[in-house]
Amino acid sequence: MGSPALRPALLLPPLLLLLLLRVPPSRGFPDTPWCSPIKVKYGDVYCRAPPGGYYKTALGTRCDIRCRKGYELHGSSQLVCQSNKRWSDKVICKQKRCPTLAMPANGGFKCVDGAYFNSRCEYYCSPGYTLKGERTVTCMDNKAWSGQPASCVDMEPPRIKCPSVKERIAEPNKLTVRVSWETPEGRDTADGILTDVILKGLPPGSNFPEGDHKIQYTVYDRAENKGVCKFRVKVRVRRCGKLNAPENGYMKCSSDGDNYGATCEFSCIGGYELQGSPARVCQSNLAWSGTEPTCAAMNVNVGVRTAAALLDQFYEKRRLLIVSTPTARNLLYRLQLGMLQQAQCGLDLRHITVVELVGVFPTLIGRIGAKIMPPALALQLRLLLRIPLYSFSMVLVDKHGMDKERYVSLVMPVALFNLIDTFPLRKEEMVLQAEMGQTCNT
Repeated sequence: MGSPALRPALLLPPLLLLLLLRVPPSRGFPDTPWCSPIKVKYGDVYCRAPPGGYYKTALGTRCDIRCRKGYELHGSSQLVCQSNKRWSDKVICKQKRCPTLAMPANGGFKCVDGAYFNSRCEYYCSPGYTLKGERTVTCMDNKAWSGQPASCVDMEPPRIKCPSVKERIAEPNKLTVRVSWETPEGRDTADGILTDVILKGLPPGSNFPEGDHKIQYTVYDRAENKGVCKFRVKVRVRRCGKLNAPENGYMKCSSDGDNYGATCEFSCIGGYELQGSPARVCQSNLAWSGTEPTCAAMNVNVGVRTAAALLDQFYEKRRLLIVSTPTARNLLYRLQLGMLQQAQCGLDLRHITVVELVGVFPTLIGRIGAKIMPPALALQLRLLLRIPLYSFSMVLVDKHGMDKERYVSLVMPVALFNLIDTFPLRKEEMVLQAEMGQTCNT
């Protein structure tokens, strides 16, 4: 049956027997629930019962508190169950919070959960601005945002629209066209503030010459972004093609000489007669009016009956230098002819025809170049111009038949030419000859 000493113990209830075996007789019954169980929201509790104890809420129990990721502990990290049945401190796990994001100028941001842990914030910009930096940032466990704060910058150039290409045709007898348009206005997609529009090229309302002209407008915004637009102004002049002056003649044209509406007038040098159209006009069909002019050598008719009829052939065409002598052996006559022959270029340049009257009637001979006039016609000429019959003399007659100067002795060609160059009609001739490049060394 067993030992007599153990026999009373067998009569005890089993639960009481178990307690007696677990609790040393010297400590009484301290290993009993004492403090209320610890529960920390968003945290974990790790408790250690006193040595030899079983309950983790017994007197003297120590508990370590750890918050989960994204949360931080407020209070002691270790709690102790005290004799007053309270834990040594109150703790809480609060969600971590990052610094409040700064609102970017000309933009903003939207967050999923404010500035709390794991909240995702996305930046945006106002129209016309571009995001610079990371578009999305996240609040991390170290209470810092995952990226640098973004900013909104004006990187989009202002918009400006130019008119379309303008093509114009010059009016008759004109080489330019007045072209107008509205000055384009710039539009900024950001704050709407722009500089003045800068023009490169002729302004609207200008007279544009023939050709292709580039027009450019430039505008800047406050961020110095540049907006540019360009267009072209094309001006066309309708032309018939250049005409040439006739050989031994001149041509003087209005405007540019071959544009629609231009007129070209033709004339011949002294001793030549114009045949064909004296003037031609560039027409709308881009063809010249009239016929091509030519300059034919002047044909002097020495068979006329009067001296007046002879002089009429030279009217507005040639100047006359009439050299008269009673005999071909006259020294002044011979010397004068020699000087005139050496100055032939100067005579031709000034449209001078030399007429010789040699002898006394009835043996009087009149000569114009290679043509011999009848003695009676030569005598009429002498009498008409009141030229002395028995002495050397010269008479200068202009293109209008006027007696301009008389000489009774030798005259140097230079002096003669200087006098003629003062005549009003001669000055016009000199301008035309300079344009044609006609000159003499004499």
